[in-house]
Amino acid sequence: MTTIDERSTDTIAVENPRTGQIIAHLPALSRQQVMDAFAHARRAQRQWARTPVEQRVKIVMRLHDLVLAKQAEIVDIIQSETGKNRASAFDEILDVVVTARHYGKKAPKLLSRSRAKGALPVLTKTRVDHAPIGVVGIIAPWNYPLTLTLSDAIPALLAGNAVIVKPDPKTPLSAIESEKIAREAGLPEGLYTILTGHADVVGQTIVHNSDYLMFTGSTKTGRILGTQAGERLIGYSAELGGKNPMIIARDADIDRAVRGTIDGCFSNSGQLCVSVERIFVHRAVAQRYTEKLVQAVEALTIGGGGWEENIGSLISAEHADRVMDFVDDAVRKGARMLTGGRRPDLGPAFVAPIVLVDVPEDAHMYREEVFGPVVYIETVDDEDQALAKANDSEYGLNASIFASPRRGWELAQQVEAGTVNINEGFAAAFGSVDAPMGGWKSSGLGRRHSDYGLLKYTQARTIAQQRLVPVSGPKGMDKHTYAQVLSTVLRWGKRVL
Repeated sequence: MTTIDERSTDTIAVENPRTGQIIAHLPALSRQQVMDAFAHARRAQRQWARTPVEQRVKIVMRLHDLVLAKQAEIVDIIQSETGKNRASAFDEILDVVVTARHYGKKAPKLLSRSRAKGALPVLTKTRVDHAPIGVVGIIAPWNYPLTLTLSDAIPALLAGNAVIVKPDPKTPLSAIESEKIAREAGLPEGLYTILTGHADVVGQTIVHNSDYLMFTGSTKTGRILGTQAGERLIGYSAELGGKNPMIIARDADIDRAVRGTIDGCFSNSGQLCVSVERIFVHRAVAQRYTEKLVQAVEALTIGGGGWEENIGSLISAEHADRVMDFVDDAVRKGARMLTGGRRPDLGPAFVAPIVLVDVPEDAHMYREEVFGPVVYIETVDDEDQALAKANDSEYGLNASIFASPRRGWELAQQVEAGTVNINEGFAAAFGSVDAPMGGWKSSGLGRRHSDYGLLKYTQARTIAQQRLVPVSGPKGMDKHTYAQVLSTVLRWGKRVL
C-alpha cells in the first residue's frame, strides 16, 4: 500500500503557513482504499507478530539512527508545513529518538512471559503473556506531525502490531516522511501506513476498523471517538485539551521563573496541549515577575525560520484569527494587554506573543483553551489560593510550579493534573518517557510513555497449569474435609505469603 494512490479522485492541498503557498497536493483517499490498507496491514501483522521481539528492536533502533542522520531534512519538512520555529521542529526529532531508544531497551522485558502467583501455592503454575492487539489506528493532530505519529507508533510496532495513521490534512508531509524512513530501516511493507484524507472518510473508517485507537486532539472530538470506541469495545487512549496553569510561589527564583514561563508558554508558538495559558503569581513577587516577563517576551524574535528564531508562525491565518478573537473578547471585557497583540508584517499566520492581566471570568479565554502564544497573569494572596484557581478547571493535563524544591513538591502533590513540573514549564515531565503522561478530567484518558505506553497496545493472556491436585480438590476427599484443609492452608499462607 502506498500513500499516493492513482484511484484517488479528490485531493487535499498542503500549505506553507509562513507564505500561504501551496507546497503539495495529496490524495484524499476513499473508504475502499482505507479498507484495502487494513487488509494489507492485517496480513503483514500476522507475520510481524511471529517475528522475535529482538528483531523488531533492531529495526526500531535503525529507525532511531536514520532519524538522527536525516534530521536536517526532516526539520525542513516539519517547518514547511507547520511554520514552527526550528528549535521547536528539532524537539520532534528529539522526542522520536528518545522514545525509540527507551522502548527499544524496555520492549524485550515488557513483552517477555512473566510469573504470577498461582491459585494454590506450588500446585498452580501461572504465567502472563502480552500478545499484540492487531491493527492500531492513530489519528494525529497538526501541531507535532512527526512526534504524534511516529512516537506513538513505535511502542505499538514493538508490541507486534501494525499501525495505520491518519495525519491532519494540514500536516501530512512529516508523517509520509516517517513512513519512508521506517521502510528504509527495514520495517516490512504494510506495517506502518500513512493514509491522507478527510476525517469523515479516512478517520471514520479507521475508527470503525482498528483494534485499538490512539487520538490526540480536542476534547470535543475525543468524546465522540471515545463513544465510538466504546460501542466497539476496543481500547482507546486520548490526549485531549488543556488549560494549563503555572504557579509562581513567594519563594520562587524569579529569573528562573521568567525563563521557564517563556518556554512553557511560547514554545511551538503556544500550539501544544501542555502549554501554559494561566499564571497565578504570589502578590509579594507579582510586580517584579511581571515586569521581567514582559521584558523577556518583548525580546523574543519572530520570523526568519532559522535557529535564532524564537517564535514561528501559527498553523494558519484562520487559526491566528481565532487566537486574536479570544484576545479581543478579553480586552472588550476589561483585560489589559501588557505586550503583544500585533500581527507582524511577515504573513497572515504570525502573531506576536501576548501577555494579559485583569482577564475577567466571563472572558472566553479565562477557561477555554486558546492554543496560541497567549497567557494571562492573575495575582493571588497565597499558594493555597493559587492551587484552588489552578484546579478550578474542567481540564487537568499539565501544570507548572516555580518554588523552592521543598515547597514545589508540597504543592505538586495537590495539583489535579497528569503531569506537574517543578521549576520547568512542561519538558521535564513530558521528557521523562519512563513515567506516564496523560490527562485528568476532560484532558483525556489512558497514557503514553512508561510501561503502560507499550502494554496498552497488547492483550494480557493468563496461562495457568494445575499440577498434582485439581483446584476443586483431590479425588476421594469429601468437600467438607477439603474445605477444612484449604482453610488451614489459607491461615498458614497469611503468615508466610
